[in-house]
Amino acid sequence: MARSVVFELSKKFALRVIRLYVYLKDERKEYVMSKQIYRCGTSIGANIAESRFAQSDADYICKLSIALKEASETMYWLDLLHESDFISLKQYESLLNDVKTITGTLVNIINKIKTNNISNKSK
Repeated sequence: MARSVVFELSKKFALRVIRLYVYLKDERKEYVMSKQIYRCGTSIGANIAESRFAQSDADYICKLSIALKEASETMYWLDLLHESDFISLKQYESLLNDVKTITGTLVNIINKIKTNNISNKSK
């Protein structure tokens, strides 16, 4: 259940990031940070999508961990975009809340799989 939820959350977030990229590029004439957040913000969902066909739990965790790293990088670029006044506080908080939700969900999924693997090994 959480797996499909995090996929949908990340897809919706990627669409928001795409719209942010277009806004930053066209309206704010910002070309460097906008491309960085575009890459990492859309990569979250791409890695989650790829994880759906993982060959093992270790492969699955690896893909989700990459998505988690991309989410962390996205937060960094959001911070910079906000602190350099390219996005408003409202935009920043909304996007940051979304990526934090995705991050929390990914951490929960990864921890659950690791716990299940430890439990299965002790049986």
